[in-house]
Amino acid sequence: MKQIYSDIIQFRGSHYEFGYLQGKQLKDSFIVNNRKRFWKLRRPKFQINQNETKQMLNHFAPGIWEEIEGLRDALNEPMEEILLNYGGYRVEIEKSGCSIFTGKDFMVRNYDYHPKTYEGRFSIFQPNDVGFAIIGPQQRITGRMDGMNEHGLVLGYNSIHRKKPKDGFVCHMIGRIILENCKDVGDAIMMLKEIPHRHSFSYIVLDKKGETYIIEASPRSIQIRQSNMCTNHFELQQDENKRFLDDSYRRLQAMDEQQEQATDVSKAFRLMNDTDKGVFSKEYQNWAGTIHTSTYLPNEMKVGFALGGDQEPTVFDFKKWLNGENISLKQIIGNIDTNLNFAHMEKA
Repeated sequence: MKQIYSDIIQFRGSHYEFGYLQGKQLKDSFIVNNRKRFWKLRRPKFQINQNETKQMLNHFAPGIWEEIEGLRDALNEPMEEILLNYGGYRVEIEKSGCSIFTGKDFMVRNYDYHPKTYEGRFSIFQPNDVGFAIIGPQQRITGRMDGMNEHGLVLGYNSIHRKKPKDGFVCHMIGRIILENCKDVGDAIMMLKEIPHRHSFSYIVLDKKGETYIIEASPRSIQIRQSNMCTNHFELQQDENKRFLDDSYRRLQAMDEQQEQATDVSKAFRLMNDTDKGVFSKEYQNWAGTIHTSTYLPNEMKVGFALGGDQEPTVFDFKKWLNGENISLKQIIGNIDTNLNFAHMEKA
């Protein structure tokens, strides 16, 4: 069992200023040094075109490009290195799990992945230039793996596969772009149809109206369906699925069989976070262990967050924060049943 933490980063200001602040925080950190070490051991399976990346980001989310420029200036590294690690366009990723369960007024999400990729940064950002305020955990600094924005739009995603990739954005940057630019599920669906996808993922969105939509997005097709549960396979685009889906179906069945007991966010959190309910995963070595469980209540504008299993969530009042009340807590602490190293705490 290992105690881990996520730092809480809260900032109000411009994207450039936010990027610069984070660059100063990250300079000489385990996160940066582990990324450099990673690319020394592994050759990228893609190319980075700086002008094309800038053009794409400026089209969909111009503020994020300015944030990347702030990172570059604070880290004092070439833009090619910054885009390789934080650009979110044409970046290859590994396999992962993840499970999502929703009710009429909540979403609960298990984030399953390998500890060596986890950066331990929970971000609350209110831009004063462009885009909406967002609360949620970061991935690759500029991306968001799940989150909620100031209008109550909630998003999470689940991996399907990375076969036959095409030029496009990866999951965590897509999550950030949607949350920063869309007010509701209708806006999110429209943008997910427009944005270029590098890999196949399900994007699950919920807003204050209380209906959940699952957008099955691949580089080849976008399909929309409604359900309150999602794991790691497509229902509509079954030809896109991986061969071995036993674990994905097992977690989906566990949620289905227990959903009558998960009638509110607290009970749904226990369904997802308790290690004896069949949804929480300890497969960290296989890139599919549950690292955090997050809860989102769009009507109350509250977020819960826990690291590891059998935990109690730390609850954030996003509405109060948007009104100027800062959060005094500096870190979220949890315990995870693994001896593997985490990207923000140890040398990978």
